[in-house]
Amino acid sequence: MVDTHTATPRRSQFTALRAESPIVVPSLLRCDFAHLADEVHRLEDAGVQSFHLDVMDGHFVPNLTYGLTIVSTVRRLTELPIETHLMIANPEQFIEQYVEAGADAVTFHVEAVDDARPLLARLRSLGAVAGLAYNPDTPLAAIEGLLDACDLVLTMSVHPGFGGQSFEEIALTKIKQLSELVAPEVFLEVDGGVNAETIGRCSQAGAHLHVVGSAIFSSSDYRNTIESLTQLARTQVRTP
Repeated sequence: MVDTHTATPRRSQFTALRAESPIVVPSLLRCDFAHLADEVHRLEDAGVQSFHLDVMDGHFVPNLTYGLTIVSTVRRLTELPIETHLMIANPEQFIEQYVEAGADAVTFHVEAVDDARPLLARLRSLGAVAGLAYNPDTPLAAIEGLLDACDLVLTMSVHPGFGGQSFEEIALTKIKQLSELVAPEVFLEVDGGVNAETIGRCSQAGAHLHVVGSAIFSSSDYRNTIESLTQLARTQVRTP
């Protein structure tokens, strides 16, 4: 059973990030898991404001990563907001467990469910940020009728399953269209191939949260990389 009295303050902490956007969010998929605690603290020292955890099941996507144990471990290591990105089949079977493990925001894929609306409502009832992701080949029409139920919409700029892929330009058009459709308080997030060459354009299109993996973890200086990416995003932020 999820303690919603604990979850709700964490939800508030996550939603407070909206005022700080655009924000660079590290995806721990590319970190050194042999030294997970060191990586988390190093990122905190570098000034990150939240963490993104990619959960893959080997069914919905052709890769297998980690699950509840890593989420609960990261929760013990940091007080910063955590988003779990569920790239899994049947997410409705697991969302309570991920909130209980410490996720402040849970994002699942529209392609993985028959009807996303009840699941989005359940996440909100649990005190979590309700996130909906969609793949590059999925048209916006597939999620337009659900936007009022979302706190966060994640546009995939690569096909989910592996890190280090090239950015797909169609994501920019979709983010720009979304920025004209969603309520002002809804987070627009982009994930996949976000780096120094693409982050400015993502911000200009309207993205608030920029999930970055390879560009951070291939760097020897996390702080410098994160600050540089953040500056690139902020200089290109979209104005109404």
